[in-house]
Amino acid sequence: MIEGYIQELDHRLHGCGRFKADLLGEARDGLHDAADAYRAGGWSVEDAERRAVADFGPAAVVARDYQAELGMLSGVRTLWKLVLGVPAMQISWDYARILTFGEWTRFTTPTPGWYQVVTHVTHGAVFVVPVIGVLALLGIRWLSRRLDGVGLARFCGVLIALAVGVNLASVGLLIGTTGFVDASRLFLSVPCVLLMVAWVLLSLRLVVLARRSWGGYATIVA
Repeated sequence: MIEGYIQELDHRLHGCGRFKADLLGEARDGLHDAADAYRAGGWSVEDAERRAVADFGPAAVVARDYQAELGMLSGVRTLWKLVLGVPAMQISWDYARILTFGEWTRFTTPTPGWYQVVTHVTHGAVFVVPVIGVLALLGIRWLSRRLDGVGLARFCGVLIALAVGVNLASVGLLIGTTGFVDASRLFLSVPCVLLMVAWVLLSLRLVVLARRSWGGYATIVA
């Protein structure tokens, strides 16, 4: 009974494997403890497990709460990647450009005025993203006592989607416009190229994590 119940929960839950394994492990331990208590009271093994499962609650209801918790755990991890990873990429690239290439005045091709506006906007977005992430983390902490798991997961998912969207749009806009103005500016040095690739990969990874967050929220609602 207990293992069948855990398998049903496992089938219903979607999210990070490590987090899900921890939740299922806690559920299994709690069920076995409850069954042991019933057996100590004179119940048979089968009846003790059946009563323990019944007390724990229907798998569909428990899975809904667990899914909300999984979404929150994954969401918080994604938010920390946004808060720390995005500005780290920008700062690292700027330092690599200074150390391995030099000042922007070395470029021989003219820099259009509109391109300077684009670079200012995209550089500003780099610092808007972690601000959104920090506000989301603070908001989760403040709302954790005021909203249920589903509402909190929705709040987290919306802000993650916003921050990830801003980051992806800024990276895509910067690379696209730079390539249009002068493609050689994308290849200033080997460290700059490697960091640019790392930034793109991080941005795509954040998109995947954001989609998982929305997928988890859809599972909760369903």
